[in-house]
Amino acid sequence: MQLGPLSLSSPFLLAPMAGVSEEPFRVLARELGAGLAPTELVSAAGLVRASARTAKYLRHADSERPFVVQLFGGEPESMARAALLAKDAGADALDINLGCPVPKVTKSGAGSALLADPGRAAAIVRACREATGLPVSAKLRSGWDARHLTFLEVAGALEEAGVAFVALHPRTRAQGYSGRADWTLIAKLRRALRRTPVVGNGDVASPSSARAMIEETGCDAVMVGRAALGNPWIFRELSGGAPPDREERRSLVLRHFDAHLAFVGRELPAVREFRRHFGWYSRGLEGSAAFRCQVNQLSGASEVRRLAERFFAAAEARPRDGDALPDLAIAYG
Repeated sequence: MQLGPLSLSSPFLLAPMAGVSEEPFRVLARELGAGLAPTELVSAAGLVRASARTAKYLRHADSERPFVVQLFGGEPESMARAALLAKDAGADALDINLGCPVPKVTKSGAGSALLADPGRAAAIVRACREATGLPVSAKLRSGWDARHLTFLEVAGALEEAGVAFVALHPRTRAQGYSGRADWTLIAKLRRALRRTPVVGNGDVASPSSARAMIEETGCDAVMVGRAALGNPWIFRELSGGAPPDREERRSLVLRHFDAHLAFVGRELPAVREFRRHFGWYSRGLEGSAAFRCQVNQLSGASEVRRLAERFFAAAEARPRDGDALPDLAIAYG
């Protein structure tokens, strides 16, 4: 399918998620059918300062093409400089974060703060496009709070600036992930934009809810976030494929763990970081609470791997619990 200037294999995309959308997880999502898998949000200031930690976010595999880097920052000039660095690192397209509600991001005028300044948001998109010649998309929320729903004004300004597509998470900055995503706002945006594709995001918990979003809103593609945590197979299921059997789950979890160890390069931090993934992968399996308790006490990669191999080789799936999305708190036991 075409999403603006990008040719994609599927209309179902992995949402950029901080601490999750690293190279190992993106590779799995793309392999299992995600049409696109942007990086987690990357600091423009960090790239410009040549921060080694920030540069690590740009590592990617050839299988990720088109490779999309999501940037956050508040000033057009610095964002354009960072966009050039991302292009030099292999980016095929850029995405601008206009949705992050975290105070350390918004206080710098980035993320959700840009929802209050459509002109500056549009200037950032234009500056990044002109500096790199790459397609530039944007991901936004519906507004700062319930009294300031600015998504139509912001998206209109982005369209005039030449944005490739717009992804809308129809919650406000004030909501965080509470309440329900208002899909009617995605439908309003789809009707309002004349030439720009719209990607829907928010409360997509299953293949059936992804199809419902398309039917109810008319959006051109769907972005899946929390429902992919511990379940990258959702992208295969969205295209009519089967969920994993026990052996496939065991094999992929261990492969992801090994790839994460190699990506991080230091055993103890890698093991600690991966505990959240073990929590998500074990969700809905018999004995998951005991497994999480055990794995959270271990720090050596070899003993963690042995425990995980035993658990996932034997664990049976419980009956599905409807469309409940993963609890992010499960990551830390």
